Formats: sequence, structure tokens, C-alpha cells
Amino acid sequence: MEEFEVVRSLAALAQEVRLRVFRALVVAGNEGLTPGELAERLEVASNTLSFHLKELAHAGLISQERQGRNLIYRASFATMNELLSYLTENCCQGAECLSPDAVSCDC
Repeated sequence: MEEFEVVRSLAALAQEVRLRVFRALVVAGNEGLTPGELAERLEVASNTLSFHLKELAHAGLISQERQGRNLIYRASFATMNELLSYLTENCCQGAECLSPDAVSCDC
């Protein structure tokens, strides 16, 4: 993943509604959700939701598929995993990471 793609993804997620939408789609898995289901679950107005879905799609974090008369939105797990890999690429200075319980701080 290129740095500009990382910045675009993080910028898209740096908004409360978009973050909630993305997390709901991650939870929904490959089944995805319709805009109506998302609007109802997240208590977001349809026109507002539409704007946020467009921003997430532009960042490559979600995909859209037409099934009959419905649009189904899904989290792009490949993009999510690339983003997480980029963010943790040099974790623990290249060594195997320890569990959070094993790390102590001399702060």
C-alpha cells in the first residue's frame, strides 16, 4: 500500500459516522448491508449516509454491489488488511511482537 493510499484511508476513517459505518460493515462480513439497514442500525439520515458511503468507497475501504433492486455495501477486507499491515510493518523493530500484557513501561 502506498503512503498516499494510507493517508486517504485514514482521512476517510477520521470522521465519526464513517468510522461507525466501516465498523458496522466489518461486523456484517461478506454478507454486507444495504443503505437502509445501515441507516437504521446507525440512526443516520439516508442523505448523510450516502455522502459517507461515497467517501469510504473513494478511499477503497468499502465496495458496492447491486443485487436486484438493492445496493449491498461490504467492507473491503483486503484494503483493511493492507492498511493494518502498513501501520504495523515496523512494529517492535522488526522482531516478533509481544502481547500487550507482556510489555512493561518504565515511564
